[in-house]
Amino acid sequence: MGVMDHADGTLDGLDPRMHGADAAGPDGPVPPSGGSTASTATAPQPAKTAGGDGKPRRRPLPLWDRVKFLILLGAVFLFVVAADVSGDPLMTWADAFRIQARKSAWVLVLLGLEVLHQLHMLIAERWSAYHVFWTDRVFGRAERRMLRLNDWNRYRLSRAAKWVVGLALALFIYARLSHTSVFDALVQVPGALWDAIPFVLQIVLLMVLVVGQFVVMFWFLSKGGVDTYFPEDITTRFADVWGQDHVVSRVQENVFYLERPEEIESRGGHVPGGILLWGPPGTGKTLIAEAVAGETGKPFVFVDPGAFSAMFIGVGILKVKSLFRKLRKLSLRYGGVIVFFDEADTLGSRGALNGGFGRGGMGAGARSWFARQGAPASAAPGLGGPGAAGRRADPFGARDGGSGDLCNGLSYLSAAARSEITREAAREQFVVGGGGGGFDGTLQALLTEMSGLKKPRGFLNRVVRRTLGMRPKPPPKYRILVMMATNMPQSLDEALLRPGRIDRQYKVGYPSKEGRIRTFEGYLAKVRHELTPEQIDRLAIMSPESTGATIKDTVNEALVQAVKDGREVITWQDMLRARVIKEYGLADDHEHIDRERHSIALHEACHAVVAYRMQRGRVIDLATIERRGGVGGFVAHVAVEDRMFMWKSEIEIQVMVSLASLAGERMFFEGDNTVGVGGDLRSATLLVANFISSAAMGETLASRLSMLEQQMGNASIDADRPFGEQVEVKLRELYERTEAVLGANRREILALTHALETYKTITGEDVEAIMEGRTGPTVDGRRYHEPDFLSVAERYHSDAVRAHRGQTYELRKLPELGRAAASSPAEAPTSSSALPAVAPPAPPAVRSPSGGRPPVAGQGQEGLGS
Repeated sequence: MGVMDHADGTLDGLDPRMHGADAAGPDGPVPPSGGSTASTATAPQPAKTAGGDGKPRRRPLPLWDRVKFLILLGAVFLFVVAADVSGDPLMTWADAFRIQARKSAWVLVLLGLEVLHQLHMLIAERWSAYHVFWTDRVFGRAERRMLRLNDWNRYRLSRAAKWVVGLALALFIYARLSHTSVFDALVQVPGALWDAIPFVLQIVLLMVLVVGQFVVMFWFLSKGGVDTYFPEDITTRFADVWGQDHVVSRVQENVFYLERPEEIESRGGHVPGGILLWGPPGTGKTLIAEAVAGETGKPFVFVDPGAFSAMFIGVGILKVKSLFRKLRKLSLRYGGVIVFFDEADTLGSRGALNGGFGRGGMGAGARSWFARQGAPASAAPGLGGPGAAGRRADPFGARDGGSGDLCNGLSYLSAAARSEITREAAREQFVVGGGGGGFDGTLQALLTEMSGLKKPRGFLNRVVRRTLGMRPKPPPKYRILVMMATNMPQSLDEALLRPGRIDRQYKVGYPSKEGRIRTFEGYLAKVRHELTPEQIDRLAIMSPESTGATIKDTVNEALVQAVKDGREVITWQDMLRARVIKEYGLADDHEHIDRERHSIALHEACHAVVAYRMQRGRVIDLATIERRGGVGGFVAHVAVEDRMFMWKSEIEIQVMVSLASLAGERMFFEGDNTVGVGGDLRSATLLVANFISSAAMGETLASRLSMLEQQMGNASIDADRPFGEQVEVKLRELYERTEAVLGANRREILALTHALETYKTITGEDVEAIMEGRTGPTVDGRRYHEPDFLSVAERYHSDAVRAHRGQTYELRKLPELGRAAASSPAEAPTSSSALPAVAPPAPPAVRSPSGGRPPVAGQGQEGLGS
């Protein structure tokens, strides 16, 4: 009222658009005559409208906006005049007008100023040159001078000016109430304040008792979970992040623009405001954030995953607002700030339920056919024992009773094939999105703060200025870089990930082979070791899905094994032992009975033979019959190369590897088989059904998934029976091919069976040595190619078959084939079962060279090693 907006010279009711088309050039507003391009480019431009001649003028105000303050001031003056007349019957209206004109002259002054103000705007609405003069020459020039100061100094000057104006207004009101001049009031104020202290204390005490308890309680509840670090507080650097160079380079790019925003803002761009780091656990997302904190010259705010969890609804909202208030202050003071939300999926989603994996999974055709068979489409083999490694953990749980899996049914498959099988089961389970942050308003508050950084701030700026008909001043540029990390990106709200909130999304996936080599080298450099570059390269090949966290843990476990043995230096043997423990878990202290031991060993030998003979690009890593949880044994494979896609022929081979257990048991046990093949059959059936329905693995080219989408939800599908027949035909075809492979490798199957019964656990190199008839690191494969081996092995197997039929109960003694190639236990890989249970460790000489248990007297077992 009566005061021009000294920030932009505009009042409420202006056209929200900027200059019209005639007043703008191709690159933005054209500066007025007499003004420089550089100065007008940074100063806010007044809202204008073009008249009939195309010249910029002020947009006409509505009648009510033009007279509302005049009416208000006139009403105030008439009110005080009427009060005098009503209080003194002898006073006339003319006398009351004269008296109040002297006593309330300030009202008339404000009324006159408002009249001048409206005349000023009326002229600006009709005279373009007058309008441009005031907006660009007078107020625009003052604004450009203020813009020469940095944001922090302008903020402090603005705050000081507000205090001065507020105190002056309070002093004026006190002078009017005390019927004295402003200067006398300035002298009387200290005494008046001193006299009012008892009354003020009473008011304050009452407020503390009534409101203070809630304020204090919620203030304490809204604190915690947020830590602020400065560059000198963290020593982690980008050079400490190994195996994720492509992500680090992009994050460095964002940090560079935060440090030097003018590099992109001077070219018309903006500093990216958000980064999402997503990927499997342990791949280095939090480590990258720590490196950002160590590298940047800006404050780093770390938000704990549970920072917004609270007992009372609404506390999370207070925490969000408190956090961003702190971020804005740090941004103004230091020119920028970085905030990192760890485990961002705990923020939740505004949806009530969120699917576990979203897109993908088994094709609709396969699901429909499984439903017609009365079985859940999510059925998949239990993974059981090797739960130490997350990628081999059992997402379905162990089966109860006699239907439990004999072996790890998915360990024979590639990572892509395992993903096809397990994805559907995880997808069909209902998963509540994140920590439910979307239900108490926390997520909504976060979304508002992330997208509302440019809205006007402050009560005086937002409320008072708008009440006076003045546009609120825009806030300064808050350069806040938001970083989030999660291994469940599908649980994040879509609004959180839109550009403007999260501009960049980087997958921090499993490191490549070169990345794994660099990570092994980095962690091994911190300890004493004697590994060669060739051995480190081999470790990287053997660990295709290892993350930085698992590699760090493996090196630490190897150091633990070395210390147990009383050594200071990590050896190759220590690394192999540590890898077995971390990758596959510790074996149970369980001994199979003789005939079950033989059947399990033969089961795994059939898997190993078909895999060795048929697979390309994947090698056997480990074969074992030691029980781990609900798994009686397994053959583990690793990929020797990082690939993205699988071929139809490779899928068929993996199905054959799964079917090898059934074909082998029936071949060697007169058509009988154990229930342990159930997991392998589920894997094979799901793979075939999925790829027939979506990848042209069967006789037809059509994608069954697309065909079912055209049914518009029709539950009656006539193609279910032909589809099931296609699955059965393909399984039968691959089963017969598997039988042929096993029939041509009977000696090798019996040889591997004998080695597994003897050593319990052997390496992939030992499997290769047995198959090729040469010396391995533990097993001398030449012994299995001697003329008398086959007859000895067949007789032993015949005893096992008779025991299976119930004709005998005990097997004869396991055949002894001589000494192995390893000259000392230190040269042979060791399985987890060979590790001593307590310290100090047993002397190396008593360990089985393969890492299996030493032969137990009375059981007729003797290892092939020394």
